[in-house]
Amino acid sequence: MEGWAVAGVIVAIFAVFTVVRAVRIVPQARARNVERLGRYHRTLRPGLNIVIPYIDRVYPVIDLREQVVSFKPQPVITEDNLVVEIDTVLYFQVTDPRAAAYEIANFLQAVEQLTVTTLRNVVGSMDLERTLTSRDTINSQLRGVLDEATGKWGLRVNRVEIKAIDPPQSIKDAMEKQMRAERDKRAAILGAEGQRQSQILTAEGDKQSAVLRAEGARTAEILRAEGQSRAIDEVFQAVHRNDPDPKLLAYQYLQALPQLAQGPGSTLWVIPGEVTSALQAVSRAFSEVLPASPVTHSTPTEDRANQAAADAAQAAEAAAQALADAAEADPTSGPLP
Repeated sequence: MEGWAVAGVIVAIFAVFTVVRAVRIVPQARARNVERLGRYHRTLRPGLNIVIPYIDRVYPVIDLREQVVSFKPQPVITEDNLVVEIDTVLYFQVTDPRAAAYEIANFLQAVEQLTVTTLRNVVGSMDLERTLTSRDTINSQLRGVLDEATGKWGLRVNRVEIKAIDPPQSIKDAMEKQMRAERDKRAAILGAEGQRQSQILTAEGDKQSAVLRAEGARTAEILRAEGQSRAIDEVFQAVHRNDPDPKLLAYQYLQALPQLAQGPGSTLWVIPGEVTSALQAVSRAFSEVLPASPVTHSTPTEDRANQAAADAAQAAEAAAQALADAAEADPTSGPLP
């Protein structure tokens, strides 16, 4: 009985173990390949799957999600014989678990090596400056080559990114000096442009100021000339309206003679011949007895007015005599013909 009990226990354990091996649960976005008697049979999809124990062999899980792999920096020689370190990041996804398992022994290592060789081919046809400024071009070329080569491996390359491009230290120093020189050049150009613009604006301001001053002076001269013209016209019109007699003009002429003699350059005084005639006219004007008006006839100041007229006549005669004496003493100052 004990032997049968042990055998029953062994059978039960074997049955449980067989059932466990026959049931396989695959997580979401995963896949497992199954071989039956050494040949590929099928691919287990996510969920509950039944296999034949001891006949079917189930391989490890293959991740069907998009994977990100960062490769270590690789030395690449550019077209101008400079060695740069390029660090790449690869985004790929397994689309065919069977091909990924049977078409390539290690698809991750194969993708890495293919990326390195393709990167060297692409960058080898560019110089350093183009390599540093053409990351999008390098990424697109790498993606095209890798996607075409890895298609038969059951992989799809979604993106290839250049994470870093490190040129040699000497090149970095030279590039830094070049950038510093470019910044200094731009700063000098901007300073010169600012100074030139400032000088232009200053010159424009001086020009406008001079133009405005000239226009103001011109307007003032025009207004002054117009004022003088109007004054002369008013005097001329007043003289013609009042119709002065020659006696008044002669008296004004005598009043202007002392002002002419007071000039700083009056070392030689030329006396016109009309002066004597003017003096005689003034003398006669003051010597004539004017008819008394009704207003002055009864005023007590009649004697004083007659006396003032007599004094003015005597002064005119004295002035005429003095001019005559001066003409006899200096022939050059005599009356003009």
